[in-house]
Amino acid sequence: MPVLVAGSIATDHLMHFPGKFTDQFMADQLHNVSLSFLVDDLVIRRGGVAPNICYGMAQLGGAPVLIGAVGEDFEDYRAWLERNGVNCEHILVSEYHHTARFICTTDDDLCQIGSFYTGAMSEARNIELAPAWRATGADLVVISADDPDAMVRHSEECRQLGYRFAADPSQQVTRMADGDALIKLIEGADLLFSNEYERGLLESKSGLSSDEVLARVNVRITTLGKRGVEISGRDVETIVVPVAKERAKADPTGVGDALRAGLLTARDWGLSWERSAQVGNTLACYVLETLGTQEYEIKPGDFADRLAESYGDDCADEVLPFLS
Repeated sequence: MPVLVAGSIATDHLMHFPGKFTDQFMADQLHNVSLSFLVDDLVIRRGGVAPNICYGMAQLGGAPVLIGAVGEDFEDYRAWLERNGVNCEHILVSEYHHTARFICTTDDDLCQIGSFYTGAMSEARNIELAPAWRATGADLVVISADDPDAMVRHSEECRQLGYRFAADPSQQVTRMADGDALIKLIEGADLLFSNEYERGLLESKSGLSSDEVLARVNVRITTLGKRGVEISGRDVETIVVPVAKERAKADPTGVGDALRAGLLTARDWGLSWERSAQVGNTLACYVLETLGTQEYEIKPGDFADRLAESYGDDCADEVLPFLS
């Protein structure tokens, strides 16, 4: 079934300065800094939480529908996503802003100077989900990190119209200082995603205990870093699924997005929570082993081999028919 994935859409402009920033700073002139750095490399990568999730779902044969706000400069990125199976028909195109982007320069000591331009993302609060839900026949809305007002509006619309939704505040937990807004975001969610630190921060800001949070959602999915992923719920016995075996480490950016993509797609196939988490963990390894969040390609046989390597032949045999 189609899944609406709402969230940030951005590009990353990553540069390298062949030296040390600290060599350019004068202690007695820090109040009057005016510097430019001649860089020797520029890499532009496709990013944003929602496209990363959509790309992963599409690689597994899912039907993701991207929801978010972009600028008129989005066309090349749109073409890439559409070639890779992502429905981009319901994106809001701003008349005033460019697509959000992260601009960062890294020096030889891996120190960074960066800026994030929110741009069109600030207009995501104007998006209504109903037209896309009706047009696509979707059965789930994923509300991932985005403009905070947009996230709250999306969850309110889902509750009002009876849409099943997953709340995935991730890094925006730090931006949403108002505990009431966090409660409005998660209230009634079928699924709640976070990492272990964000889980504690959400509870602290909302004033809710772990049990009180779980009383407001059906299933809580918490990533535990190297320890895997924990799944608990009202009618779900708590399980911890270990991470899949990695073959290399290139870049951890987007690993959590891939886990969500794999888990949600496998649940749509009708697989158990454990199997779904195993699929998500395996997809996450592809991102970890690749520079860039959308630079990997899933081949059914290879993916099944990776599942067997980490979780056994029974897992691979159960998942392979869906990949094919």
